[in-house]
Amino acid sequence: MTLPLVYHIPVCPFSQRLEILLALKGKRDAVQFQVVDITRPRPERLLQLSRGTTALPIMELADGHVLKESMVLLQYLDETLPEKPVAQRDPYRRAVENMLCRMEGEFTTAGYTLVMNQDATRRGKLHESLLAIYARLSDFLSHHSTGDSFLFEEFGWAECVFTPMFMRFWFNEYYEGFELPAGDARYTRVAQWVQACIAHPAAQQVTREEIVKLYYDYARGAGNGAPLPGRTVSSFAFSPSWKTRPWPPHDKYGPAATDAQLGLVAPS
Repeated sequence: MTLPLVYHIPVCPFSQRLEILLALKGKRDAVQFQVVDITRPRPERLLQLSRGTTALPIMELADGHVLKESMVLLQYLDETLPEKPVAQRDPYRRAVENMLCRMEGEFTTAGYTLVMNQDATRRGKLHESLLAIYARLSDFLSHHSTGDSFLFEEFGWAECVFTPMFMRFWFNEYYEGFELPAGDARYTRVAQWVQACIAHPAAQQVTREEIVKLYYDYARGAGNGAPLPGRTVSSFAFSPSWKTRPWPPHDKYGPAATDAQLGLVAPS
């Protein structure tokens, strides 16, 4: 039997959602993953499969049909791999986790807007905007959760959706000094959730060091593998490996690091 083939970008949060769900089910080998280099134009065949769009992941099924959007792929995998269902089966609990997941889009947008911001005068406002969403998440969890750490008793659907973003927002800790205010009751419940999510064994596909190093160009305002002025290599480049590169400078508003300073090319 031919396995579904997922075209994905390494360290992509939307692809990590699928990997987490498969790990929860113990079905990592039920899907093939094919890496796409974000720093290069999409191959023509991939554009044909996606009908001209560049967003990933996309899934090619054995019969040639193609599915897109991570939430769609999550649902497809949860339903076609019925062992250990991740989404809630009780209608009310499913509705609750769906309400929580409806908040993810605004949350993701606020976090990425903050890391890509290049106007230091907007920092305070953007920090406040992201904190406000964390506070709403915390309030939702305090009202609806039935577990001490997760939304329900175990790591589930909502955690698959949010955990990759919690991990990506390590870049805001590093480049923006963003953190939830310690001791502030408005954030207590969501802070517990974040820590439990990022520590879960099924969610260990990426590391903080990897996120910080690969997303340096995002912190300088260039996303999706786009080159920065004066640079020849994207921080998302496969080679040299992020493991061999130095940590980037924290100050995203100061002078930009060069390819050599980022360990992307040999010093001249």
